[in-house]
Amino acid sequence: MKNQSNSKLRVIITGATGMVGEGVLHECLLHDDVEQILVINRRACEVVHPKLKEIIHADFFDLTAIENELVNYDACFFCLGVSSVGMKEPEYYRLTYTLTMNVAQTLSKLNSDMVFCYVSGAGTDSTEKGRMMWARVKGKTENDLMKLPFKRVYNFRPGAIQATKGLKRTLPYYKYFAWLIPILKVVAPNSISTLKAVGIGMIHAATVGFDKQVLEVKDFRL
Repeated sequence: MKNQSNSKLRVIITGATGMVGEGVLHECLLHDDVEQILVINRRACEVVHPKLKEIIHADFFDLTAIENELVNYDACFFCLGVSSVGMKEPEYYRLTYTLTMNVAQTLSKLNSDMVFCYVSGAGTDSTEKGRMMWARVKGKTENDLMKLPFKRVYNFRPGAIQATKGLKRTLPYYKYFAWLIPILKVVAPNSISTLKAVGIGMIHAATVGFDKQVLEVKDFRL
């Protein structure tokens, strides 16, 4: 996937201390089209690279103290998220919808020409009326992100994710399901994506773009 413009990307990544964010960061560090990366984390991501700058910031509900460092960026790859397992809807809503929208609203105010890429999930409910709590909340988040004054918003729904070898943040239980991956690729290829495909897909979204804003596995699979 090539950048159709000659300019290099300056990107913001959230969630780089998690599995998806670490994988997206990894692809950005390797990609020639990305020249500068700002990661915003609650704790250090423990990655050192000439392209990379890190801001440690505890409160994603209030970015006022760091707003002056968030300007002049071309894209945000929003990989921050929580599992809904064992969580009541009000808290999941706060940590998924409210937090995401606060970051996005701040960035859209500071960078009107920004492309915003959001890691959602397969099965997200765009109607916001289904039985699955997490799917309704993700659906509302997707829908309201697309209303913000960004250059473009893309919602990635990766399904099951095949981890990138060698990275440190792979969720421990993934190793117990690794044997299933070859089977899933045959019987349900649209239900699984690689972490590399998510990262490369986001860079493609920021440089070239897609013809739709809600992206299923088949839309960004390598």
